Amino acid sequence: MIYYFLTILASIFTITFIYYLVLKIYLGKFLFLENISHMAFEETLKKFESVVTDKGWKIPAVHDLKLTMEKNGKPGLSNIKVFEICNPELAFRILSEDKARFASSMLPCRVSIYEKADGFVYISRMRTSMLAGFMSRLIAPAMFKASQDVEEIITVCLKQ
Repeated sequence: MIYYFLTILASIFTITFIYYLVLKIYLGKFLFLENISHMAFEETLKKFESVVTDKGWKIPAVHDLKLTMEKNGKPGLSNIKVFEICNPELAFRILSEDKARFASSMLPCRVSIYEKADGFVYISRMRTSMLAGFMSRLIAPAMFKASQDVEEIITVCLKQ
């Protein structure tokens, strides 16, 4: 009897450990998306801003992380700017419902544009469509739409 118990316990431990490794190794790759821009940094920024506003979205803030780090005694980073972008209609769907307001910490959507040591410019963002699947019906439709719009914005931005 104890043999069966230990076998089951070992199986549970093994499965849990495997799931942990899979999540640890692959979650970052699936939860975030990154694309190379074949434009220079400043050109990518301008095109991104233009496409965002053309799509009817707003840019409430842009964070210059290189400058922020320099101001805090950490120089040497390459260019990196994080855009907060917002579609007021989609955000209002979440913010207007008390039961959905906890998701406000994910608002607005964030897109990062940065340079790496390889000399290329990259655009990254969270794959919010994955998270939307776990959300309630008050939140999921707005998150799916926002995710779709952000992907369209980035696709247009990356076209030459």
